Amino acid sequence: MARGRPGRPSSPPAQEREDVVTAIAGALASERPHYSAFRRLSSTQMVAIYILISACLVALTIAPRVFASFCVATLATVFFAGSVYKAFVFLIGAAPGRHTTGPPIPDAELPIYTILVPLYRERDVLPVLLRALDAIDYPPDRLDIKLIAEDDDPETLEALASAPLASHVAVLRVPAVGPRTKPKALAVALTQARGAFVVVFDAEDQPEPMQLRMALQRFRELGSQTACLQARLNFFNARENWLTHLFALDYCLWFDALLRGLERIGAPLPLGGTSNHFRTETLIGVGGWDPYNVTEDADLGFRLAREGFKVRTLDSTTYEEAPTRLSAWLAQRARWIKGYLQTYFVHMREPRRLLRETGWRGVIALHFLLLGTAVGGLASPFLWAMFLGWVITGSGPLSGFTGGALLFVSLFGLVAGNALLIFLSLLAPLRRGWLALVPYALTVPLYWLLISLAAWRALIEFVFRPFYWAKTPHGLTRCPPQSRPGKTMERTP
Repeated sequence: MARGRPGRPSSPPAQEREDVVTAIAGALASERPHYSAFRRLSSTQMVAIYILISACLVALTIAPRVFASFCVATLATVFFAGSVYKAFVFLIGAAPGRHTTGPPIPDAELPIYTILVPLYRERDVLPVLLRALDAIDYPPDRLDIKLIAEDDDPETLEALASAPLASHVAVLRVPAVGPRTKPKALAVALTQARGAFVVVFDAEDQPEPMQLRMALQRFRELGSQTACLQARLNFFNARENWLTHLFALDYCLWFDALLRGLERIGAPLPLGGTSNHFRTETLIGVGGWDPYNVTEDADLGFRLAREGFKVRTLDSTTYEEAPTRLSAWLAQRARWIKGYLQTYFVHMREPRRLLRETGWRGVIALHFLLLGTAVGGLASPFLWAMFLGWVITGSGPLSGFTGGALLFVSLFGLVAGNALLIFLSLLAPLRRGWLALVPYALTVPLYWLLISLAAWRALIEFVFRPFYWAKTPHGLTRCPPQSRPGKTMERTP
């Protein structure tokens, strides 16, 4: 893609632009097919799934009660094991200890830093985005900001054309060809990155102003084997309604503790979709983002680990806008879970190779954090329905097989596992001092029911619309983006 005049869209011939983008979108699938989600399942995986489904159908026909009892007990046990794993990682991540930083890097030594911001139907948040970018504490002459717009998004393009863009801010137009995904837009923009380091921000993001400087100091401290730093994410509208409260709890658990715990035990980190800082050369060297994976972030975290690089966390927060409507939240969460399935099957194409490259820590993380999230969401409503039916009526699939032993296994797996996760949710916001979130942790079982709905939608999309990107609308919150929760989330004396 040719680079146009700074601050305005570039316009090479349409066919040339489309050909270039098509080549970029297909590069990973053609050069490193074992890392690409273009093909959902390998031949071996398809055969294994066929055999598994066939065996289940035969067992269900021959001995339905025994089979149902076995499934309930197995899934409940696995669910509890996943809860224990998360608790272990949480406690490791929540242990005291802060990142050390050296002296500030003088402005004269700061490298060029590329900021990539993919935009699609983001006209309403563009003014907020430009203010957030302007607030970043970094010399403008060493910033390379690329706002990535789509050719079929005239409203955003018109807003960009009339916006007062600085000379270090360029608009990159991407033709509407290939998979219509965020990672495709990022893959195209990466070919134009001038910086030695690159970071991704979303359109509504409010990064802390010093984040780029902090990232460079941490990169310098950790050395060249550290390829990526993941900043923390949370929401500036966390207090807007019940859904945003629970989403904020979710992020407190994931970004403030679990990722930090994975870092400390040496496991791969499934990246978040924004505020991940990369060494540009290393990112290009491992193939960049997969345009066909709708959780390109989680996939890239595992791929970096398999290539021998480290992903670490960064003690800086980027505040985002949480979806305030259930429909938007479900679409976004379904996309994430669908991407988890994509990522799981990509990295399990060669299990022995995965084990060799990431060790048991990587294999366990892949199963519990990615596959476990999807399977847990799919199975949870049925497990609870069967268990509660047994408790209430004393009959059903769980009765007459192993009696009290099976009841104990199911009770322990479901109730104790869920209780453990509720306890972690109670602890998660304490590190930020967001005490007002703590009571909402008692309602997380209702939130998990919504995750189950999203999981079933994700499975359907994985089969029929694997590359569909459900766009999350922004600019709908009633909270101004500058209103970061901070002390307003704390309990008043």
